[in-house]
Amino acid sequence: MKTDIAALFDVTDKIAVITGGGGDLCSVMARALGDAGARVAILDLRLEAAKAVADSISAAGGKALAYACDVLDAKSLTAAYDSLVSTWGKPDILINGAGGNVPSGSTKAEFLEREKLGDPELRDFFSLDFEGVRKTFDLNFLGTFLPTKIFARGMVEQGSGCILNIASMGALTPLTQVGAYSAAKAAVANFTAWLAVHFAHTGVRVNALAPGFLLTEQLKFLHVDQGTGGPTPRAKKVMAHTPMGRYGVPEELIGGVLYLVSGASSFVSGIVLPIDGGFSSYSI
Repeated sequence: MKTDIAALFDVTDKIAVITGGGGDLCSVMARALGDAGARVAILDLRLEAAKAVADSISAAGGKALAYACDVLDAKSLTAAYDSLVSTWGKPDILINGAGGNVPSGSTKAEFLEREKLGDPELRDFFSLDFEGVRKTFDLNFLGTFLPTKIFARGMVEQGSGCILNIASMGALTPLTQVGAYSAAKAAVANFTAWLAVHFAHTGVRVNALAPGFLLTEQLKFLHVDQGTGGPTPRAKKVMAHTPMGRYGVPEELIGGVLYLVSGASSFVSGIVLPIDGGFSSYSI
């Protein structure tokens, strides 16, 4: 029997919810799902950003809704869920895309040298801003946990669905300087595997992407020298450790997204898929 490849990846009329949908990466995912025929609900803290993405999907002939939503506020999420269900029905796909790093929760130096302990210019571990660390962890982990708690219930009730979390290279190997971010993304990866097992008998699959280094606005503060506009020493290290020798672009996540939210991955649950130009495979 000939395999119907198109049918394997078909998401036509599936109801897809994406948090952080107005951002650099998730807006690309949202538009791709819209192009593939899914009905896309874009949730973002900034309503104008969500609307811009929804309007672009609609202009291209797709179907989209925009919601102002705080992924750390249960009332906000519940209101969006209730509105979505009354408009389209229960979701089939949830992409937990909201996340990011808070610079004040990151150190400025890779290594702590005893003679420079307490140097405010280096912002070592002991002088990290606790609120910056807390915000980073809350946004990435709790901002994945809480939307899942609210939106996945409808999937379980209907006996089918796909959840896609966004991890990071830092989830696989801790990245220097961004300790709180790496710890939070490691928690997302662990939660993905845990929930995949917990939901295994419900018809709901749970997976994650681990994007490599894509030069988004959030990444630039560590990778672009503010004075010269050239690469920072950290950026040069990243490129030296990336076998493909370049940054990725958001569009290169689309294949992984469509694979993990469609029937093409019907026996796949609990994985973290790196899309990283070989970064996680390379060592010397």
